[in-house]
Amino acid sequence: MSVMWEDLEWERLAPGVGRRRLPGWDCTAGLVVGAGAALMVDAGSSLAEGARLRTWARELTGHRVTHLALTHPHFDHVFGAAAFAGVEVYGAVGTDAVFARGGHGRGALRADAVAEGLDAGQAEEAADALVAVRHEVCGEWTLDLGGGRQALLANVGPGHTGHDLAVLVPGEVEVVFCGDLVEESGEPQAGPDAVPSHWPAALDRLLDLGGEDALYVPGHGAVVDAAFVRAQRDALAARFGVSR
Repeated sequence: MSVMWEDLEWERLAPGVGRRRLPGWDCTAGLVVGAGAALMVDAGSSLAEGARLRTWARELTGHRVTHLALTHPHFDHVFGAAAFAGVEVYGAVGTDAVFARGGHGRGALRADAVAEGLDAGQAEEAADALVAVRHEVCGEWTLDLGGGRQALLANVGPGHTGHDLAVLVPGEVEVVFCGDLVEESGEPQAGPDAVPSHWPAALDRLLDLGGEDALYVPGHGAVVDAAFVRAQRDALAARFGVSR
């Protein structure tokens, strides 16, 4: 008996493409299914959450996750990454330096996680286990997942962080995983690693990538359309005093 997306409380967006809104911080994790391969977009906020995503993906696809794309280096999107043993990990250029042992990035991620309410032990465990990002995307990178399924990884930042990656899944219904460049359930968050002067341009690149008819999947909140992304672009430009 096959498992349907809805059986596991996943939202099916297009054939072979879905996402799950995770509890706690309402982060999105995406799944793109190919023939014998699967791409997970973001990994959850802890090793336990990453392990749940891995299990759900296997139940949905019948095989393991083979690729993991991290949209940006914030704890709620990356702390589950080590649960995906043996996968090919992708991120925007500079992401691996944030994760590097001995650097300030891991400590900052750990501190931010604890400040946001993650158990200190879980934060320590996840930070210590952070995986290397072996494939850093400078421009665009196309993944062939088999069975005619492709995913385009695009370095569209900086914006929300210095290292923002988007994922376009072509098809009859095109789907764009935006990470936290787009947020629907609250105001876009601009922390100390944000690059506000470039954020509106990053959203312009997202719109160029997906076009008018795509589904845009924010890092937090409900799926939106191009008009929402454009309105958020204009609001951010006004907020940060950025002109076209």
